[in-house]
Amino acid sequence: MNVGRVKEVWRYPVKSMAGERLEACEVGARGLYGDRGWALRDEEAGEIRGAKMSPKLMLCSARYREGPTETRVPHVDITLPDGARTASDDPEVNARLSEVVGRKVTLCSLRPASDRAHYRRAVPAARLVGVLGRSRAFKRLVFGVMRVARLDGQLRRDFGREPGEPLPDLSMLPAELLEFTSPPGTYFDAFPVHVVTTATLDALAQLNPVSRWDARRFRPNFLIETNGDVEGLVESGWGGRELRVGSLGLKCEIPTMRCSMTMQAQDGLPKDPKILRTIVRDAGQNLGVYASVSAAARVTLGDTAELL
Repeated sequence: MNVGRVKEVWRYPVKSMAGERLEACEVGARGLYGDRGWALRDEEAGEIRGAKMSPKLMLCSARYREGPTETRVPHVDITLPDGARTASDDPEVNARLSEVVGRKVTLCSLRPASDRAHYRRAVPAARLVGVLGRSRAFKRLVFGVMRVARLDGQLRRDFGREPGEPLPDLSMLPAELLEFTSPPGTYFDAFPVHVVTTATLDALAQLNPVSRWDARRFRPNFLIETNGDVEGLVESGWGGRELRVGSLGLKCEIPTMRCSMTMQAQDGLPKDPKILRTIVRDAGQNLGVYASVSAAARVTLGDTAELL
């Protein structure tokens, strides 16, 4: 089924910062070359963290000086919220980013998946929970106990949920995320590729026409401009299906659970909590679909998107 064409391609050199809009990209097993090649480590918390904890990161932007490859992450130039500039090889970069977010942070490039300590969560029981979390039943139990014991406050803050709103079903996420802040060897939230369609943005804009449903709020790698006969929250039902984008093969994994980042201010977009309220109320808490790569390829604007 032909669902549309690639309208926008995005790569995010630094996790949680504004990304680069591309005309074409190479995609391998770990997603777009260079996507989330850098991230900030919160030295007070002792782990990698993003804009859920430091929303001002979304007012920063980053660009690669050179084209990344599957195995090489080049240096990045960073523009701060006030327009000042720094870079990953600036001796003062950590101090300047720490000033922006109000916490001591260190800019880190990707490390091998074997450096598991770099990716591990700071909680003392992370390693044990990670082992037990391979069981989905255990994951459900963990989050259920947290809710009953009212220990889910941090999750509610991260996901921007108001009292009475549900939390997403986090048991769908990869088990390793109980132990690590991202799949080791990456700085992704869950999976290497994120797809959003214009059909979904249009459907939510009809439900909430006051807000600006700009794709940048949802940080897709590929924005698919859907055909006229494709309507509604279409990608929410693609889980388990194969999506062919040009010659790129993607296995759609799970709907993208939306968090507080969707409503935060960024360049040209004001803070807007109504965005998240609409997604929670009218879209089952999800917008977009996460995917893994089944066949590596180059993707170019205008490539056809076909659901197999």
